[in-house]
Amino acid sequence: MKLDVFNIKKEKVGAADVSDAVFHAEWRPNLVKDVLVAHEANTHYPYAHAKDRSEVRGGGKKPWRQKHTGRARHGSRRSPIWIGGGITFGPRNDKDYSKKVNKKANKAALFSVLSKKLEGGEIFIVDALSFEKGKTKNAAAFLDVFFGKGKKKSALLVRGKENTDAVRSARNIPGIEVITGDSLNVYECATHKYVVLEKEVAEKIS
Repeated sequence: MKLDVFNIKKEKVGAADVSDAVFHAEWRPNLVKDVLVAHEANTHYPYAHAKDRSEVRGGGKKPWRQKHTGRARHGSRRSPIWIGGGITFGPRNDKDYSKKVNKKANKAALFSVLSKKLEGGEIFIVDALSFEKGKTKNAAAFLDVFFGKGKKKSALLVRGKENTDAVRSARNIPGIEVITGDSLNVYECATHKYVVLEKEVAEKIS
């Protein structure tokens, strides 16, 4: 299928020959959700960590003798029922939250999201994400032309490997993320309202 290609002034300058499988895929919300949940799980680092009775300090000596004190018997100050003792069932940093997603399923979810965004008019293909001298003001002007001046922007800019100007120009603009075509993923597409692809990237996705 062919899609319109624009320049940075939003003037139509040609067409891109893209894959039907990528931009005309079936919408599969359950699969997309599974991939997003897996992404969140795989980026979740278990920082919270409570020490159990084997990790807290002290407790080498029995607090008092076993019998004839009138008090309950105890074997260690590390016991969870003591103040300063170990924690029972607390959060542990050795817990593994990761989830596996097959490459085939991941790719299908990405194609599903891209197709849905194209259907909703939320994908644009440009000839090049090139801004003069890598200036942020030029990137901001480009975004104003495409998405409206003064509005809060939410866009994913997908560049070719050699285009480093796009990163320098747009990395400081709130709500804008710049990635390469090789890094295109479901999470970034789903969490940004618009996706702007360079022509060379759009034609290579398969």
